[in-house]
Amino acid sequence: MPHPAQETALQLESSVHQVVIGQNDTVRRILACFAAGGHALVEDVPGTGKTTLAKAIARSISGTTFKRVQFTPDLLPTDILGVSILDPRTQEFRFRPGPIFTDILLADEINRASPRTQSALLEAMAERQVTTDGERRTLDGIFFVIATQNPVEFRGTYPLPEAQMDRFMIRTRLGYVSHEQEIAILQGQVEHHPVNHLEPAISRENLLSLVDSVRRVRVSDAIQSYIVALVSATREREEVQLAASPRASLALMRMAQAVSIFEGRDYIIPETVRDLAPDVIAHRLVIEPEARLSGSDARTLVGTLLAEIPSPD
Repeated sequence: MPHPAQETALQLESSVHQVVIGQNDTVRRILACFAAGGHALVEDVPGTGKTTLAKAIARSISGTTFKRVQFTPDLLPTDILGVSILDPRTQEFRFRPGPIFTDILLADEINRASPRTQSALLEAMAERQVTTDGERRTLDGIFFVIATQNPVEFRGTYPLPEAQMDRFMIRTRLGYVSHEQEIAILQGQVEHHPVNHLEPAISRENLLSLVDSVRRVRVSDAIQSYIVALVSATREREEVQLAASPRASLALMRMAQAVSIFEGRDYIIPETVRDLAPDVIAHRLVIEPEARLSGSDARTLVGTLLAEIPSPD
């Protein structure tokens, strides 16, 4: 019997696919990350549809707000968080909220900003609050960050610190589409961009209900043990300089719960965990320089662990 929340999940996914052609697995994972209460890092070349995807998600949900911040070397933390401005009439300072006070935030080319500005996102992503002028301000309701970084252009970039990488539930890629899909993109944009005419498919209440349903997807003891075995195995490899923390185990479980709803189940199966593990675990690892020189990387290591650690029946 399909999960009751699957209809909402598939309505949202179908709406996004009216604009985003192809890349089905990645789109589903980003939407699942949204439903699981996490944040997504999309690493890809320019022009693959990252901004369009973020806009399509926002437009597919009625009553949500969307903001985009282009990260540059001269961007300041106050440009994201907001600033207090003196009101000449009352002679009092009034807080003017920055773009972080939104439901869906696209942090474009996040690795082009300075570490100080990057860290301005850290508290918001981890605790759904920001501190400005010594006052804490809560980010109520929905708060989803889609951050992008370009893997090709390295000039003028600042690598994300490990603590911030760990705050992203997944790191994934959209990639290039097929020849036929690219023709479909051209045909769909002959007169106008389809995202500008996208109508909401679900309500804000539908989304909040979907988010609540994710936590109720059953996770067996065997699945929990398998998730912990995969994550803890990264701490025993000599080629790993920085291993995955328990946050990675929690993220893998939450992602598997959310994807299970999209697949119509109220329980997690091992195949879902295996499929998601590279996107959830790899970006949290730091590989020793000697291992990198010999051709090893984090995703390859996760693949090795998946082959070595038996999954539950």
